[in-house]
Amino acid sequence: MEKFRGVDYYGLEALLSDEERMVRDAVREWVETEFLPRIGAHHRAGTFPLELVPGLGELGVFGATLKEYGCAGLSNVAYGLIMQELERGDSGLRSFASVQSGLVMYPIHRYGSEAQRERWLPALRSGTAIGCFGLTEPDHGSDPGGMTTRAVRAGDGYVLNGTKLWITNGSIADVAVVWAKDEGGEIGGYLVERGTPGFSTLDIHGKFSMRASVTSELSFQDCRIPLANRLPGAAGLKAPLACLSQARYGIAWGAIGAAMACYDWALQYARTRVQFGKPIAGFQLVQQKLVWMVREITKAQLLALQLGRLKDGPGARPQQVSLAKMNNVWMALRTARLARDILGAAGIVDEHPVIRHLLNLETVVTYEGTHDIHTLIVGRDITGLDAFA
Repeated sequence: MEKFRGVDYYGLEALLSDEERMVRDAVREWVETEFLPRIGAHHRAGTFPLELVPGLGELGVFGATLKEYGCAGLSNVAYGLIMQELERGDSGLRSFASVQSGLVMYPIHRYGSEAQRERWLPALRSGTAIGCFGLTEPDHGSDPGGMTTRAVRAGDGYVLNGTKLWITNGSIADVAVVWAKDEGGEIGGYLVERGTPGFSTLDIHGKFSMRASVTSELSFQDCRIPLANRLPGAAGLKAPLACLSQARYGIAWGAIGAAMACYDWALQYARTRVQFGKPIAGFQLVQQKLVWMVREITKAQLLALQLGRLKDGPGARPQQVSLAKMNNVWMALRTARLARDILGAAGIVDEHPVIRHLLNLETVVTYEGTHDIHTLIVGRDITGLDAFA
């Protein structure tokens, strides 16, 4: 196949700043040269390429929108383009960076003490430290407010008890941002370091999706942490939900990258695959599929770009982020399925990237809020009526 050429049917390139294009191109080149030659083997083995993390740190992708502590202070659009290019490589790669940035560095930067920021943010930014985000529990996914993990004050510290599940980076993390209820039932954020007595992890195996990503269970059994490890500015469910909004924004862009990869591959394949005496790209039904893809990718690009401009300007509401995550992941999953169809039998082997993206997107459509949950979030916003209960 030819080198990836991108998808820009409406000339959106002209709407990007020089810095945004430069950042995107640097990450695109890194993905092409450093990541794509390795992902096939890691996908088959079910492993994440940890050896590449320092390179990501050098690129400045971790905590890219944050200021100070060595962070790049980029625009939200530039950060979105980073997520797009990482997920064009693999959802597991984007997920690693998204968790590190939006779910670990963001809450420490926003809710943490100065001592917590100085200790963790430079290390997380460089990739010398890895973080994870512990919110989801075995019995509480879409309803995080029902969590049962507890952090009870005991002398000069807190004692944590509970379990978190489906945690990206769990077993490889140096620090976990864990959400738990205190004695009064208030949700707070706690920093739990690797090696703390009573804290253990167990990786989840047998995944057919997100294989090149570490997914773990976190267990806390009378796990004692210092008082200084509580995030002082995080009070109530709104704190972890604000973190999720940051991650969902990155997903809205990342899904575009997965869709672009599938479309580009399917288009090139259709131009060269000959059936009935001509390339299959010359048949009406194949063109219909390709047109659907480029149409929906273009719409998703416009949606993500305007969302990024809102975040960089007056501010984007969480409901607007929900709409973008819901739409763009739906689009990407449908694009991957159409691309798989165009490739025919070849579409199910990992010689081609389509099936890997298709399987990954089955997870992306679920985590950080399912399609149905985001539908209800937007529905409540436009009607004023709560349909959750």
